[in-house]
Amino acid sequence: MQSLDLYEQKVLSDPEFPMQMFVNRGDKKKRYISPHWHEHVELHYVLKGRTLLQVNQKEIPAEQGNLVIVNSNELHSGYCDGSYMEVLVIIFRMEDFSRELADRDILFESLIEKDEVIDGIMTVINEEIERKEVGYRLICKGELMKLMVRLARKYAVKILTECESDKRKKQLERLNRVLDYIRLNYPRKICNRELAELVYLSEGRFLHLFKESMDMSPIQYINEVRIKKAMNLLKKGEGTVMEIASSVGFTDYNHFSRQFRRYYNCTPSDILKKNK
Repeated sequence: MQSLDLYEQKVLSDPEFPMQMFVNRGDKKKRYISPHWHEHVELHYVLKGRTLLQVNQKEIPAEQGNLVIVNSNELHSGYCDGSYMEVLVIIFRMEDFSRELADRDILFESLIEKDEVIDGIMTVINEEIERKEVGYRLICKGELMKLMVRLARKYAVKILTECESDKRKKQLERLNRVLDYIRLNYPRKICNRELAELVYLSEGRFLHLFKESMDMSPIQYINEVRIKKAMNLLKKGEGTVMEIASSVGFTDYNHFSRQFRRYYNCTPSDILKKNK
């Protein structure tokens, strides 16, 4: 189960290969990347099918051959529409490759389409990841450096000031405090005012910030946390459906069942029977 924290601490411990590379595959309609942020740059290149990334408050539909760029300190999540998709993901810190570019604190365009140079680079990286022959890491590092130069020369849209960069990070840290509080207190009733007070905002301003950043209301997010926790308990068979619903904070069994079906496309009883 994915972490429910908003901030994701990434540790790329290999100094000779300071990057993560993997392929996300899916064919079920669901959110496959929970909302999170980090200081790293994250690239999503669609190999097959299509996907939907939400970066900050912007929805970015992407199809085969498109590259979506998540800049440092941008809140992001990913969705599959139910059709088959393959998305190559590359995560790295700019300063591990180029102090010149890292010092500039560049923001890149969110979506890049129909760039044959980028297509060629991503094709090479994907093939090297699949084969994993001797020296594949060196080739991937070299191709990524070529990609960074391409992005910096053609797709840089803004250079952040230190003040702007700090402001972006502080806003995300505020939200992280709220989500961490929800994660610890989800079984009980949590009101919006309570959450707003955590980050010293009025209730109205807090609701606007939360909705703008998470694309859902606080109660929708709380219910999502509860539903995910319930799924874990159902899989382990730790009680009846009603007992589990109550333990994660639902007081109305019918409401719990509707929310569960909406999220997982099956009933809680289906999961309990399947794992007996």
